Amino acid sequence: MKELLPILPRPSRYLGSEWGVVLKDPASVSVRCALAFPDMYEVGMAYLGQKILLEAVNARPEFWAERVFAPDDEVAAIMRGHDAPLATLESDTPLADMDVIAFSLTHELCYTNVLYMLDLAGLPLRSADRAGLAPLVVAGGGAAFNAEPVTPFFDAMVIGDGEEALPALLDCMAQAKKDDISKDELLRRLAGITGVYVPSLFEDQGPGEPLRPLLPGYDHVEKAVVADLDKVPFPRGQAIPFDAVHNRLTMEIARGCTRGCRFCQAGMIYRPVRERSLDALGDILTRGLAETGFEETSMLSLSTGDFSALDTFFTRCFDQCAAEQIAISLPSLRVGSLSAPIMERISSIRRTGATIAPEAGSQRLRDVINKGVDEEGLLDHVRLLFDNGWQGVKLYFMIGLPTETDEDLDAIVDLCLKVRDAAGRHIKRLQVTAAVSPFVPKPHTPFQWEPQISYEEIYRRIGRLRDAFRPHKRLNFKFHEPEMTSLEGVFSRGDRRLAEVVELAYRKGALFSSWKDHLRLEPYREAMAEAGLSWDEYTGPRDPEAPLPWDHLSSGLTRRFLLAERERALAGKITEDCRYGACRNCGVCGGDGRVSTLAAQAGEKDIRPRLVFAARDQEGEQPPYVVTVPDLTVKEGHYRLWYEKTGPAAYLSQLELQTVFERAFRRAGLPLAFSAGFHPMPRLSFGMALPVGVESRAEWINIFLREDLEPVDVIKRLTPVMPLGMAPLKADRLSMGKKQPQAVEEVFELKLHGDAERRLAQWKAFLDADSLTVTRKGKKGMKETDIRPLVARAEQMEDGLRLTLDWRRGYMSPLVICLTVMEGAGNTDFSLTKTAQRFEA
Repeated sequence: MKELLPILPRPSRYLGSEWGVVLKDPASVSVRCALAFPDMYEVGMAYLGQKILLEAVNARPEFWAERVFAPDDEVAAIMRGHDAPLATLESDTPLADMDVIAFSLTHELCYTNVLYMLDLAGLPLRSADRAGLAPLVVAGGGAAFNAEPVTPFFDAMVIGDGEEALPALLDCMAQAKKDDISKDELLRRLAGITGVYVPSLFEDQGPGEPLRPLLPGYDHVEKAVVADLDKVPFPRGQAIPFDAVHNRLTMEIARGCTRGCRFCQAGMIYRPVRERSLDALGDILTRGLAETGFEETSMLSLSTGDFSALDTFFTRCFDQCAAEQIAISLPSLRVGSLSAPIMERISSIRRTGATIAPEAGSQRLRDVINKGVDEEGLLDHVRLLFDNGWQGVKLYFMIGLPTETDEDLDAIVDLCLKVRDAAGRHIKRLQVTAAVSPFVPKPHTPFQWEPQISYEEIYRRIGRLRDAFRPHKRLNFKFHEPEMTSLEGVFSRGDRRLAEVVELAYRKGALFSSWKDHLRLEPYREAMAEAGLSWDEYTGPRDPEAPLPWDHLSSGLTRRFLLAERERALAGKITEDCRYGACRNCGVCGGDGRVSTLAAQAGEKDIRPRLVFAARDQEGEQPPYVVTVPDLTVKEGHYRLWYEKTGPAAYLSQLELQTVFERAFRRAGLPLAFSAGFHPMPRLSFGMALPVGVESRAEWINIFLREDLEPVDVIKRLTPVMPLGMAPLKADRLSMGKKQPQAVEEVFELKLHGDAERRLAQWKAFLDADSLTVTRKGKKGMKETDIRPLVARAEQMEDGLRLTLDWRRGYMSPLVICLTVMEGAGNTDFSLTKTAQRFEA
């Protein structure tokens, strides 16, 4: 794919040259694995699961894990037009040449994208049609706990934690290559690995019937569990994305949640709770920030506020983050789980958005879903936010929950009004946003037997809420797409019959169905009709006595526990968190006289909750913190750094370049000066933007530092931490004034890649002309520009021209000038490199 970079839109998605990528010699490894994320680069690069698996696999010298993401449809058309197969980012190896392709299934709406990527790789979609040993196509992730709708496309799946299971699978592949065995024999071997599900070893017996095991002793698959998170790899250094929806150092402080929200699949399937130790987290933070240069860090878990050592860990890392203007994000917070001192400290540095998830407006319905949140506690929480400077709060709700009535919907509006009124008059830019998502019943939860409300009923309830919110100031109402929810509801509790629907929908153009601007239900509805299936059958209620399509996949939870929690829900009874309260015998944990249902691992692993402290350190009175934030606006040195931007770096945009430099300065330990104000920014400035795809051996960036360093020391620190193609050359001292000289002329080398005679003739005609007017769209409409005065000189070289461009009368992209002069040429017909900049004396 790399040869297509000059003609690809958003080429940085396909470079694979980020700082922190792992490169190995293919000849030195026994198994090569492509970790495939079935969405675009900026989404996949925010996914922590892929980063953890990259670390786990690449820690083994004999394995090499690379990345691959779904290209957008425009890029796919270019690939198909040039017969270029989908390839890995790191080595540009076609997927068909890999040993293993491992997909992350994070949600059900990515299923057609899996087929899209296999198709772009030139591979048969169905496992039965892929006869060879490699590539083995596998999957993991939360949706794998019921991925029956896509099992015909996969050779195997990993259920549960992947840090140990995936390397074990790769070990099996390495041995299979040595033994030169068949694919069928490999699959039988894989069935012996805990957590590995081989769909072809279970036979579909039709709707309403359980799958029939075909391999003796392999009648169910239990999830893989990492008993102690400190004993498995976690990434400190990592590939730093050029763009990502969550572009930060994410620290998984804990895995699993036993709050017991009855709608939450993740809280059920990832039990027990396992917290990382404070020493491990301190190392992840210190080394992670040093090796990545991120300007934000996130403490991630399913319920961050329930981390037993949150106050202790936050206190330890706060001063370090505040000293370098690093924001701290605490997502997944339960109401009342943040102490006042933590809020005070967060508000003193970069303040990220405040989100709260009451899930339901009425206390009755919050008890049904076991949310464990009361109105008084929620209002106390938001008052604390507003008192510490937050201007807005987003509240997450679900509609269509079991037993919900219109009164429960009205309670959503009432609760938002109370939150708004709790702010007080001193909040000038107050905004309270209600974000509403329709409920989707999920496997392995107490609500797995409940119906999903119909598509029409979703719209009715959203309409009622929209009308109720409309009259109120400072309240915003947003909702998740009903089409998306309805489709998710079909696949979340689907069976193997839906594989035909997935394939037909893909053939009909269904792609990126989790993107609002791409989602179309028509291909899916047409596919359902052609397959003779009913939409309502999949979204309707399930008989608690009947088999379920996922019964053979064990999350460790017993059917008895799930049914008991369902009964407690219908009775409006709360179940307390077992990590701090009584055990509810869900089936996952062993010890204390209990026997874990995860029998294959119970003998060798201590499967139980692992907490830093026996009780939350946020409980009770907390001494106030003394907030001391260093002055980051100090300016002691001003420098112009000259650098090269060549090879893959040529495809970075100016916006991406700014982030690249900021993080490189942090990795180099160069103390950047920041602006003042609500959202401080590093004091960086560039010259004229270089067009994407144009190389340069003479670029510069101006920076202010908080220390006066020798220019040679600045370059010495920066050189080792720059990504491929970004080479610092020298540093010049500047005056401390903000306004600095700009180039009036720039020199470019134009190299022609064929048809040189014609292109040189076009340049001669242009140079002989008095003018050449280009019409382009500006901020105030169409604008005409004569580009002839912009080209001061053109000297012929062996393979092209040396152009001197004059910017005294204005600027235009050198790429646009060349494409205009060489009418009919494309970006692959020439290359352009800046070699010098000239300033007024």
